[in-house]
Amino acid sequence: MAARIDHTVTSGTFSLDGQTFDVDNNVWVIGDDAECVVLDAPHDVDAIRTVIGGRTVRAIIATHAHDDHVRVAPALADATGAPVLLHPADRVLWDQVHPQRPPDGELTDGQQLTVADTVLRVLHTPGHSPGACSLHAPDLGVLFTGDTLFAGGPGATGRSYSDFGTIIASIRDRLLTLPAATVVHTGHGDSTTIGAEAPHLAEWISRGH
Repeated sequence: MAARIDHTVTSGTFSLDGQTFDVDNNVWVIGDDAECVVLDAPHDVDAIRTVIGGRTVRAIIATHAHDDHVRVAPALADATGAPVLLHPADRVLWDQVHPQRPPDGELTDGQQLTVADTVLRVLHTPGHSPGACSLHAPDLGVLFTGDTLFAGGPGATGRSYSDFGTIIASIRDRLLTLPAATVVHTGHGDSTTIGAEAPHLAEWISRGH
């Protein structure tokens, strides 16, 4: 049986470059009745543990290390015994949030993580941050993009450690090449599909960040 996808939204803040904003973050939990992985650990350990239930957590996967995606990752790791996985290029951001607690393991491009007999393939999609990653579950027809691609365009690139040309290249070369029917579950806001977003690439480029 293929894994199922559970979801919750937690609310808190995002801070970088001396500015703080209120945000709502999606948390995606992929697995079956016995085990799961958690994508991002933003603001509220208890809310995430409610979605997990009694399942074994195999990993806490950080799509990137902005504080609104990893703030409670160490606490969730302590509560569940699961390792926190992060692409090493985002350590500069992680260390701003958790200077005394390194991640437990690394994400690498092309890496395959398996949960509930379902493969999640890591795609390094930098731009929003240097180590931003997306997770593709081909058996589910689903892509988890973190803050790289949203319904309506790329993630923000106006702050430190981000780059508009890089995120456009990541989206064009790594994400929009996936099947049009692929459902895109994002780090904030509504889900979309590759087919819904792909026609707008030129518009995004002309709009800039």
